[in-house]
Amino acid sequence: MRVVVKFGGTSLGNGERVTRAADSIAAAIENGHEVAVVASAMGSTTDDLLDDINYEAEDADRAEIVSMGERTSVRMLKGALAARGIDSDFFEPGSEGWPIITDEYGEVDVDETKKRASALGGQLSDVVPVITGFLAQDLQGNVTTLGRGGSDTTAVMLGKFMDADEVVIVTDVEGVMTGDPRVVEGARNVGEITVDELRSLSFRGAEVVAPSALSYKDADLGVRVVHYQHDDLLTGGTSIEGEFQNLIDLQEDRLACVTVAGRAIRNSPGILADLAAALGDEGINIEANSSGMDSITFYVDADDAEDAEALLHDEVVDGDALSSVTVEDDIAVVRVTGSDLPNQPGMVKRTVDPVSEAHIHLYDVITSATSVSVFVPWDDREQTLQLVQDVF
Repeated sequence: MRVVVKFGGTSLGNGERVTRAADSIAAAIENGHEVAVVASAMGSTTDDLLDDINYEAEDADRAEIVSMGERTSVRMLKGALAARGIDSDFFEPGSEGWPIITDEYGEVDVDETKKRASALGGQLSDVVPVITGFLAQDLQGNVTTLGRGGSDTTAVMLGKFMDADEVVIVTDVEGVMTGDPRVVEGARNVGEITVDELRSLSFRGAEVVAPSALSYKDADLGVRVVHYQHDDLLTGGTSIEGEFQNLIDLQEDRLACVTVAGRAIRNSPGILADLAAALGDEGINIEANSSGMDSITFYVDADDAEDAEALLHDEVVDGDALSSVTVEDDIAVVRVTGSDLPNQPGMVKRTVDPVSEAHIHLYDVITSATSVSVFVPWDDREQTLQLVQDVF
């Protein structure tokens, strides 16, 4: 197998952990695998360096300063591998053959990076490259950075462009957990998770793999997260499956929205669960839902609208929190789904503005970490789809 292994700061936090990392790399090589290594700054070096810049530093100077952590890590790992008789070389911005190139806007120059990464991959049978994570270089030779979580991005990007079989993220957690073990009891490792699931978790606080890295994963590239004490780089942990689909999609089925109103909703814990359970118990699928201070709206298949209204009406008359229920028929939904949506400021505005300017009524705009869904009248569905497609 061809493997790109990324060691996070914690997994290189001291000399003992560097030794452990080198041992795990050596074991993989002894088993016949080709390995490229991406190294983060040791421990909290990058944060410490940033904290120490208490003056107005230019971007170029700031990038040079914060690069020192990764530059130290690759030298430490290269030395540890050499002590085990493994031919290796470290790569940092300025090195001949440095792979990660950015353009004048600070974005990755995909064509140039792909060409350089492919050339580096051709050397893996002879040498183990140890590459600084997080850092990049523009075509003029200036040091640039890939932003927060950039070492993960470096690893998955190189894995894709070097035609690797798997990217292994070595960190201080045992993969993706069912919950934060510092908060909940009985948290356990999740053996597999999809990129969509992990992307949503990552943008809502889970610190496992940087969201920016997942956009480089394709269906043929495996990504695995393992604990630095696991030692075997090619087993265990959590396997991240699938790839993002960038789509603008018009849902074929006609929807209806069922809205329940009540001024006590805001002060009624569990009311959303109760209403959803009433629909779910009768086999009615909820396509989406939204809520306000005094109302909750469920989008359901148009064929289920009458049954949904009757069920929710029972909830209204049986309790004190709700006042009334109403149904709006003939609704369509256009969804924009993409891996990089959260990184594009103004995405919701770009999606909604042309629809609004065309005087198309917007029932709802519902967003998630990877999608924007626009709910409009059924008769306006084709025009809405075309307007949104024209934007993207």
